[in-house]
Amino acid sequence: MTMTNGAFDVHPRFVAALRELGLDELAGRVRHFPEATRTAAEAAAAVGCELSQICKSLIFAADGVPVLVLMDGASRVDVERVRAELGAQKVTRAKADVVRETTGYAIGGVPPFGHRTRTRVLADRSLLEHDMVWAAAGTPHTVFPMAPKELVERAGAVLVDVRERAS
Repeated sequence: MTMTNGAFDVHPRFVAALRELGLDELAGRVRHFPEATRTAAEAAAAVGCELSQICKSLIFAADGVPVLVLMDGASRVDVERVRAELGAQKVTRAKADVVRETTGYAIGGVPPFGHRTRTRVLADRSLLEHDMVWAAAGTPHTVFPMAPKELVERAGAVLVDVRERAS
């Protein structure tokens, strides 16, 4: 399911997405870690960056229709704000099988683009607080760096405010 890029494996769907987006050079910037980087905290520790510099790619179901939400690693998604943004009746976190079916990737390795199916994409503005963010590159062991404005653009995302507010 993965193909070798130098000394490690890069998910072929992700490599194809980079090619389609004209981002071939990004494949050489993918970093591989022997330990999984499934969570934002694991990824930040492995990369050596702030938790908020990790871009989480999260799949939710809005009235049963998958939607991708890109969120900084230090924040949580407020599903009520997502619901209001989309004008949906109900928004829930998608189950693992729906995530894999929709994106073609397992939870913990979902990149912000290059998915099996087209979905609506929302990106929280908090991502723009950094010059560089790190996102999953198709496996729980790989991440890549990208300027957040470009990442949002390449993902076809709409900028929104859907982060949970501190109480």
